[in-house]
Parts: sequence; C-alpha cells; structure tokens
Amino acid sequence: MRLGTVLKAAVVMVAAFFAIESVRTHYAPSAGRVATLSAQAALQVPAQGPTDKAAFAFKGFQIQPVARFAIDARVLSREDYTLGKEADLAPLDLALGWKRMADPAVFRQLDISQGRRWYFYRWQGEPPIPVQEIVESSANMHLIAANASVEKTLRKARTGSLVRLTGHLVNVSDASGWRWTSSLTRADSGANACELVFVETAQVAD
Repeated sequence: MRLGTVLKAAVVMVAAFFAIESVRTHYAPSAGRVATLSAQAALQVPAQGPTDKAAFAFKGFQIQPVARFAIDARVLSREDYTLGKEADLAPLDLALGWKRMADPAVFRQLDISQGRRWYFYRWQGEPPIPVQEIVESSANMHLIAANASVEKTLRKARTGSLVRLTGHLVNVSDASGWRWTSSLTRADSGANACELVFVETAQVAD
C-alpha cells in the first residue's frame, strides 16, 4: 500500500474518532430528533455512566452527582407536589416506561398511579408482561430542573408523552442533615428505588 494511501486512511480514522468522541461527550439532542423518540424508547434502556462532576450548591441544597444519565421513555403517569423540601427542589415526578413498557398496548393493561413520591401499578388476571420486566423497564423519577427552560419543558409532559432527558443522577443534602438519594439500578423496586435526576436537557413530544 502506498504511503499516501496510508496517510489518507489514518486521517479518516482520526477524524472519525474525534467525531464519535464529540458525540459521546457533548451529546445534546436537537429538536429535529424528537420524532425518533418512540422508536428509541421501544429499543433502549436508560444510559448510565460514571461522572467526575463536582458537587455544587443549588437552591439552598448541596447536589452531589453520582452518575451520568440519559433516557428516552414514555410517560406512564405524572404527579405534581407542592409540600416539603422535596417539592422545593423537585416539584414534578414522572413515572417512565421504556422497551415494552413504552408500548401503549402493554402499559394500558395496567392500572398506574402515583402518590407519596411512589409509583404504583396493578393488573387484573395475568400481568401483560412478566412482573420483573415491568420492574426493570419502568421507574418513578424525581426530576430536578437545571434551569427555567428545562422546567418549562418538563411541565409539558403528560401521560402518553414521549420524553428525552439527559443529566445526572444525584444525591442531595442540606445544612440540617436532611438527605435525598437516588437509586443507581433499574432492577430495584419498593423503598429507595426511585431515581433522583438533575435534568440538564429535556425534550417532550406527544
């Protein structure tokens, strides 16, 4: 192979690497991609990875990022809260479903509700999919909007909406010693199984 050909191939490979790395580290979905949310929610599980983001102050609380987080999902239910420290920080919870739990033919067979910062589901007869699959492909998420624009977008979410969220899973504390922590796995259920998400970008589509 000629030297010129080798050099051209090397340049292409380097350019491709930096393009991929740029997408990986600076991913910010554009509005034009909202139309793909339905397909993505049906195919993907939430993406979670390590973070080196330092703790920071926010609205009188100390926020400690514990993992990078991104999700494409369908809104199964929404609940707004106005009382308590939690509501000061995250006034909105979304119960979200992905993979088969993003399919209306599946989740509409469940009686889904929220309350007391929990997400509940019931069914008659047999569940539409195995119970462990419901656990692993749906979750109640407490959402902390990073800014007013994100909060405005999140408030557009309704049952049946498709959402794309990126940000961090976080643990929160304040000077009194009060703490609120995030789950770090999609396989849990019950107490302490909800994700606490500091949402840095949000998209919502009907």
